[in-house]
Amino acid sequence: MSLGMRALRTLLYLSPSIIVGLVVAFLFAKQLDSPKEKLLKKEISIYQEELQRLNKDMELVNRVLDDIEKRDEDLYRLALYADKFPEELRLMGIGGSDRYEYLNGYTNSELLKSTSENMDELERRLNGQSLSFKELLELAKNKEKMLASIPAIQPVNNKDLKRMASGFGYRIDPIYKTRRMHTGMDFTANVGTDVYATGDGVVEAIEVSGWGYGKSIVINHGYGYKTRYAHLSAFKVKQGQRVTRGELIGLVGNTGKSTGAHLHYEVEKGGAKVNPIHYYHSDLTPEQYEQLIQMSENSFKAFD
Repeated sequence: MSLGMRALRTLLYLSPSIIVGLVVAFLFAKQLDSPKEKLLKKEISIYQEELQRLNKDMELVNRVLDDIEKRDEDLYRLALYADKFPEELRLMGIGGSDRYEYLNGYTNSELLKSTSENMDELERRLNGQSLSFKELLELAKNKEKMLASIPAIQPVNNKDLKRMASGFGYRIDPIYKTRRMHTGMDFTANVGTDVYATGDGVVEAIEVSGWGYGKSIVINHGYGYKTRYAHLSAFKVKQGQRVTRGELIGLVGNTGKSTGAHLHYEVEKGGAKVNPIHYYHSDLTPEQYEQLIQMSENSFKAFD
């Protein structure tokens, strides 16, 4: 037998073993990752752990933001007399559920989508809170100016509080003898007694009438506050003039619908007339304030 025939017979004899060996080698290679594949799998595992940790961190930050938003509304805005922050600004930038469709089709699609959603939610809330703090910062800068503008002292330097004639509320009208709403406080004093501005502001009106308020001054203090000083005998300021708290603006009189020399004083907040008694805190002791409240409640007859 020739050498070629012997080689062929040997190859045919060994071919099953060679095929089986190749198959086993292929299957074995499939079970064992290459160094590069091992590295990729390790990186993917690390990414998954990091994404899960990031989600937990964002949950913690959102809980902290819950507390900050509550303090914003219940403390900071209350202290600075600020309106409630618009909810639409806190919700600004929310998109639909389809905005994360591009993350579908991956092994970790749900994890990727939840992370992106949490990140967007956190960004939205931080942006809204930033806008709120920016507004509060401006209010805080103006706080000193605002506090100086709010009516806070008696308009008449009257240490003898028994001379107050009538308080805010329903009183007996001195002319019509009927029960009517008295929208201010009356302080009896001699004609010519000094009358002072109760807060910083601008003289909005100088009015003269033969009835009603008689000679009166209206001061616009800003921040929603106005005050009126009525039944005066003389003016010491002009319309458009800027005044400061404690500045002389007029003299007590007996003009208009008045039955005796006194000052009728009103405070307006946000367009509504409110009880002036709640705006005396800069020149009264606690005892004097309590006395003033008691006298106001016990006064049943108005002077105007």
